[in-house]
Amino acid sequence: MMKRIDLRWFWILGMLLTACGGSGSETSTFVKGAHGDQAAEIQKGPHGGRLLADDDFTLELAIFELGVLPEFRVWVTKDDQLVDPNEVVLRIKLTRLGNRVDEIDFHPRKDFLQGDTVIYEPHSFVVSIEAVHAGKKHSWQYDNFEGRTAISAEFAESFGVETMIAGPMVLEDTVTVYGRLVSNPERVREIRARFEGVVQTVAVQIGDFVRKGQTVLAIESNESLNSYTITAPIDGVITQRAANPGEQTGDRLLLTINDTSSVWAELSIFPGDRSRIRVGAPVTITDATADPPVSGVISTVDVLAAATQAVIARVVLENTDGHLLPGTYISAEVTVGEYSMSLAVKRSGLQNFRDFTVVYAQVGEEYEVRMLELGRQAGAYVEVLGGLEPGTRYVSENSYLIKADIEKAGASHDH
Repeated sequence: MMKRIDLRWFWILGMLLTACGGSGSETSTFVKGAHGDQAAEIQKGPHGGRLLADDDFTLELAIFELGVLPEFRVWVTKDDQLVDPNEVVLRIKLTRLGNRVDEIDFHPRKDFLQGDTVIYEPHSFVVSIEAVHAGKKHSWQYDNFEGRTAISAEFAESFGVETMIAGPMVLEDTVTVYGRLVSNPERVREIRARFEGVVQTVAVQIGDFVRKGQTVLAIESNESLNSYTITAPIDGVITQRAANPGEQTGDRLLLTINDTSSVWAELSIFPGDRSRIRVGAPVTITDATADPPVSGVISTVDVLAAATQAVIARVVLENTDGHLLPGTYISAEVTVGEYSMSLAVKRSGLQNFRDFTVVYAQVGEEYEVRMLELGRQAGAYVEVLGGLEPGTRYVSENSYLIKADIEKAGASHDH
């Protein structure tokens, strides 16, 4: 029978191959506009800025960021002659994704006009320009997009693109440690004969579960020749049997019963983390057989180090369902502190864009980079110190698909 082919993965493969240097195309099925209005060739002026002409009146518009925060600088010419900036009234409006508008006024400085507003990243907006010179008004408008793409809600959902609202969060500072599960020695009972004699019967085998009060052994006393029975002192599992009928008991160990309803997690704490891990610290423990992870708290921390220089921290875990098996190796996250962040995002949403770490903000079916200044990391989240407005919806899972579509468009950073 022919298998049904999921065409979505062909689309993903095509995006990734193109992003890695397939075709040199600057268009994309989903991109509404590449940075710098790449649909038309951009003419550059002597200062490296974009030339905008209206008959014989020309502006050269550049984003200047050498040694200063990014700002607009504009040089004006008429009939190829430099115009005194004092003779020009200029205003620029930048309409960003989500219809946020930045209005910029200009002031004369030397031979150019200097904007009064920082042009913050991303430099992605619709640019609207109005200039007045000698009583005549000139205007231009063009798209200057970067790091932006549009993907239909249907495609985003089918590819598993997930979003979250960026906001405040209380994050936990954790330390990852490793160890293993062991029997709780407080729940282990060793059985010896009260009076030395001959073992008559053994009623249990290794692995048997016994109840408290259940008969496990019958012994004939050497002194009185009377028989007596030994019963289980606790509920538990027979984990050791060293008694067989006809043997002398002596004072040796005959049976061991282990109550597995409680186990210990023994965690190896190395010197670098010793001062941070204290009794009472919350712990989340994962092992190959436990789903979901189990939680507990540090009950004791040894004061003496083992030969490995590690000390052992112990967690007492309830195990009434028997899923936690002594001897199993485990990993654990120990919470050593918590702190509030005014703004945080999931680390799974982070991507690289130019020299920045970014997330992709979502507005409707459009996505655009947000360059982040990051702070502390804690678990799945990272603190955001700048570059993202609280309340922004951003891509938290499968953000690499957004990145691939933007890179497929070949968008450049044009000033």
